[in-house]
Amino acid sequence: MNLPKPKRTSIQMDAAIAGPLFMLAAAILFTLLNLIVKTLNPVFTVWHIGFYRFFGGLAMLLIVFGRHQNPFNGNNTRLLILRGCTGSVAFISIITAVKLLPLSTALVIFYSYPAFSAIFAYLIYGEKISKHQLLCIFLVVVGVAVLFDFEVGGSFLGQIMAVIGSIFAGMTVTLIRSLREKNGPVIIYLYFCAMGSLVTAPKFIMTPLLPGSPLEWTMILGIVFTSLTAQLLMNQGFFYCKGWEGGVFMSSEVIFTATVGIVFLGEPATVRFWVGGLLIFFSVVALNRFHSEPKVADQPAS
Repeated sequence: MNLPKPKRTSIQMDAAIAGPLFMLAAAILFTLLNLIVKTLNPVFTVWHIGFYRFFGGLAMLLIVFGRHQNPFNGNNTRLLILRGCTGSVAFISIITAVKLLPLSTALVIFYSYPAFSAIFAYLIYGEKISKHQLLCIFLVVVGVAVLFDFEVGGSFLGQIMAVIGSIFAGMTVTLIRSLREKNGPVIIYLYFCAMGSLVTAPKFIMTPLLPGSPLEWTMILGIVFTSLTAQLLMNQGFFYCKGWEGGVFMSSEVIFTATVGIVFLGEPATVRFWVGGLLIFFSVVALNRFHSEPKVADQPAS
């Protein structure tokens, strides 16, 4: 006697719930990454942090995806390499800023990158910038100017590095538009980790440094796992929401990071910070909303 086969059931996630959940989870993990970097023993330089993040991510991706095929077999290798280099510069710049500035200030300035993305989209692809977008870009610049303290010193250098990171992040997400047409998110991230490893390896080799305690090992591994998991969650989230929605949800990283910096690290919350930060945040949210490609999302470089 043949028993009837059970019917297969598939679980379909509601896009209205799945998208925000994936994005907010990614934003929280990126916030945790920022906190780990900020509180890590200062003997670990930007180059040590970068190498562990990039090489660790590269190793994990190769273990998972490189067993049965060549994981570097992508479309437009030159552009993949270029995107990896610009993303690496963005990451190194923002990590430098995080070390020199209050965590909240560094991230607020960095998250002005959608304004630079819109400018690079105009320069590279000839995309038109609407009056609304121009206004948003102008307000982002005003917000960054409000946050700047023009006294020469470590703080000023940190602010410059945050802006440089934002510029290169804007260039990176613009390049991703061409790459994702024929490349999946894994191979784009793989090249990012590979180029980052090459950029940071010489400095790491000159002054190698291994974690000296269980806590430091935990924090270094935390940098690797939080960055990789956050990136994958973010990529998955973009399947469930429109581009501008994903950008808005990812902007919540600024809120989470500012809260952590002010509440848990005792960072100053001056009037200048609130005015500049809110100008940047709401202008970026509006810029994402007015984006000319509603079905495609700009992904942060970090």
